[in-house]
Amino acid sequence: MPLKFCWTIAFLVVTLSLCFADDDHEMEEFLKREHSLSKPYQGVGSSSSSHWELMGDAMVTTEQVRLTPDMQSRQGAIWSRIPCHLKDWEVQVHFKIHGQGKKNLNGDGLAIWYTKERMQKGPVFGNKDNFTGLGVFVDTYPNEEKHIERIFPFVLAMVGNGTISYDHERDGRPTELGGCNAMVRNLKHDSFLFIRYVRRRLTVMIDIDGQHEWRDCLDLPGVRLPQGYYFGASAITGDLSDNHDIISMKLYQLTVLRSKKEEEEEEDVITIPSVDNMELIRLGQSDEGMSGIAIFFTVLFSMLACIFLIVIGLVVYSHWNENRRKRFY
Repeated sequence: MPLKFCWTIAFLVVTLSLCFADDDHEMEEFLKREHSLSKPYQGVGSSSSSHWELMGDAMVTTEQVRLTPDMQSRQGAIWSRIPCHLKDWEVQVHFKIHGQGKKNLNGDGLAIWYTKERMQKGPVFGNKDNFTGLGVFVDTYPNEEKHIERIFPFVLAMVGNGTISYDHERDGRPTELGGCNAMVRNLKHDSFLFIRYVRRRLTVMIDIDGQHEWRDCLDLPGVRLPQGYYFGASAITGDLSDNHDIISMKLYQLTVLRSKKEEEEEEDVITIPSVDNMELIRLGQSDEGMSGIAIFFTVLFSMLACIFLIVIGLVVYSHWNENRRKRFY
């Protein structure tokens, strides 16, 4: 435990230093309408000229794209037909999750995707497992029986390379990059999700308090995503259900100033999604659920145990040395 704790602290220090180092860069943003979804949803349809395509139980109304109705065993999705070749981008999602079910009697959640594959049904919030790319999940139901210090609904992110499976029974914990709790069900005000990918740094924020202020959820450098993937949104219900609605998805192209060193570092073309220092992230997550007091006492008792062993060693050595001297004289 102390070794994992030290590695976790070291990783956090490096991550924060890299994050703060990026704050001085200026950015300009431009709305990309061909990759955006908004009222009156004229670009949604089955024709080859449409920009967005529905799948499963998803349907369009005048007010939203409903991925699933508040009914059991439904799944639906909406996918962009046009691959995104932007190097730096930002997507802002206006969504709503609501239904008749009481707390912990609703499910299962929705996902925002940037993946190589599109229009493939599956168990991961209505999308295929072993996906290739980025998934940001708004998970509304805890499948794992024992949850310590994790409140649902919970927002988390995952990067897949086509071979990594989402662990549904453990709510994606083994592969998550980080996340935050977000009480998004049955809100009377708007709820928003913010995903930014700049300079191989992934940032996720939420605005769910009706104050028009973003709250940090995830900020991680070293995320490598290829260009040319598709944006989409999906949702699924099981024995429990909810309405999962997308009101809008707006994609912005970001113009970012880069130093010569940064340009040289990013010359290599990314072909497979990956995350730097993933092992350190997993080490930090393996300690999740322990409170600060629990960690303190674990480290304290570990140190006391080390001191006890040192004292015992010194005593044994002292007795051995004394007996040796008696035999010598």
